[in-house]
Amino acid sequence: MSEKDFRTQEMVVGSIQVGIRHRRDLGDLQPLMDSISRLGLLQPITVTPAGVLVCGHRRLEAIKRLGWRSTRVWVRSNISDTLTALLAQQDENNLRKPLSPLEAATLYRELKDLLAEDARRRQEASRFGGDTNGGELNGGRDSRPPHSPGRHENKTVTQAANMVTGDDSSQRLERILKLRAVMDDAARPLVIRRMAEAELDRIDAGEPVAPAYTRVMTAIREAEQAARDPAEPTEPPARPTPEEIAELSRLALEKAKAERTRRIELISRAHQPEQPVLRSPKALVLAWRELDGWTRHYDVHQVADDLSDEELAMVQRVLRDSAEFIQAVAAVRAADPSDAA
Repeated sequence: MSEKDFRTQEMVVGSIQVGIRHRRDLGDLQPLMDSISRLGLLQPITVTPAGVLVCGHRRLEAIKRLGWRSTRVWVRSNISDTLTALLAQQDENNLRKPLSPLEAATLYRELKDLLAEDARRRQEASRFGGDTNGGELNGGRDSRPPHSPGRHENKTVTQAANMVTGDDSSQRLERILKLRAVMDDAARPLVIRRMAEAELDRIDAGEPVAPAYTRVMTAIREAEQAARDPAEPTEPPARPTPEEIAELSRLALEKAKAERTRRIELISRAHQPEQPVLRSPKALVLAWRELDGWTRHYDVHQVADDLSDEELAMVQRVLRDSAEFIQAVAAVRAADPSDAA
């Protein structure tokens, strides 16, 4: 996360959206209100480009009670659409489709990083802003700067887990992330990486996390032990014949195709169509500004070689839908000159 991902702007307090994920007992806000009245809001709250609250629920509620009409905010630009939609949920009866375990873990990691960044900024603000209470009055339970790395980390992971899943499932989510890291680690043996991938598939299909995590960690320890204490050398196996190589290749290809089909079916059953979340025009402009000039960063031949048929069809669909949408926008502007103005 870099400084370029943030920008500061003034925002009307009433326009900031607070979703269902932030609802909880805010505690006694009077000390925080007194601190803000005396010192000002040393650390701005953090929002998405669409004005959805990410960090600083107590600070927002305190300035509302103080009657502030506007406030300075940090706008965090590089937030995933899925996390934005999760944070913006307003009604428990209209929640999006249930997250898969891997989706929940990915959002947990993203939100944990955002909360840690907010805590770091708050700590710096309290250090140089004259707050003599270690940041306590300038943030409270959902935003207090850390007194030690361990306390800071524990607080952040717990809060992130609660906002994503509704309970303190941080240990479960951390284990899923560890399995994902093992799967993506090119330095590990291929058999270990494939094992982690298979266990993640089982978790997404509804199986518990703890046994899967234990199996992979046990396999890693055994592989490391075998590397430290190699067995006595044995006779090398006989070289396979060309016919045997061809048959093994055919079987491996069939197995890979069957596994891919099974995973696609699992994902299709777990994900049902959802009502799209409407975003602000500013978010649209920001998204396309980040894509401006993207074609210069890719090689046509490499993309042609690496993309699957499904991935290519998805990109073509997105481009087609985007062109149709912008043409519709242009048609509306042409029909009503006041819109263009």
